[in-house]
Amino acid sequence: MCPKIAIYPGTFDPITNGHLDLIKRALQFFDRIILAIGENPAKTPLFTTEERLFMAKKALEDLQLTDRVEVESFSGLLVEFAKKKRACVIIRGLRAVSDFEYEMQLALMNRKLSNSIDTIFLMPSLRYIFLSSSIIKEAAKFGGQVEDLVPKIVVEKLKDKFS
Repeated sequence: MCPKIAIYPGTFDPITNGHLDLIKRALQFFDRIILAIGENPAKTPLFTTEERLFMAKKALEDLQLTDRVEVESFSGLLVEFAKKKRACVIIRGLRAVSDFEYEMQLALMNRKLSNSIDTIFLMPSLRYIFLSSSIIKEAAKFGGQVEDLVPKIVVEKLKDKFS
């Protein structure tokens, strides 16, 4: 039997309250979640991997979720990372129908690579349905108020980046 460990992968550049909402709701189903910050050579993140790890850990600490949620970085195939961590589920968030086609392709490829790992799709809470890290960065870059959309540590780091 598979342990109730799930991987929640992403770039998390930066982590948002939408990501944290998804984690809190996923904890209803899993004993442990590993927030897996991917090093994707196809993307040019605003924050380094170390900065993203720090912000995610601090946000989870502030919410007192560190007893059940770990934060790690990984590179390479997600299914290999999941196997190494003894996880049998990948959590993915779907904001809109447009997300579904791409996420379905990823889930099917992951299933092809390892049929012992399933993908579960969760929809964000309605208040975060529009939210993405890209939108946050764009708003913050031009001085937009994002305080209610990201953890406090992210607000601070965005101000540092764009000042």
